[in-house]
Amino acid sequence: QVQLVESGGDLVQPGGSLKLSCLASGSIASIYNMEWFRQAPGKQREWVATITSSGSTHYADTVKGRFTISRDNAKNTLYLQMNSLKPEDTAVYYCHEDVRDYSGQQRGYWGQGTQVTVSS
Repeated sequence: QVQLVESGGDLVQPGGSLKLSCLASGSIASIYNMEWFRQAPGKQREWVATITSSGSTHYADTVKGRFTISRDNAKNTLYLQMNSLKPEDTAVYYCHEDVRDYSGQQRGYWGQGTQVTVSS
């Protein structure tokens, strides 16, 4: 079994910065794509950013130039550096990872989410 645990969410003023982390633990042989999603109140969950196993990154237009996704493979940890935060960035942020475990099974896993609130 694999578990993902996010951390780093907080209340921050507009224009501020936060760094989210997502630690994966358990029976992990390999982690492929790692992603961040977010869900604002009353809205559907939306994709934010992806980092592939080779390090290629992709961003939603709404966060491009402000957010940076990165990974530390040695620590099985995914990060999201968020700068120039806006009130519309307020949401619960979730990590999602494509993991192959030691039994050979490959599937996607979700974290439990971390709350980011941008408000003055």
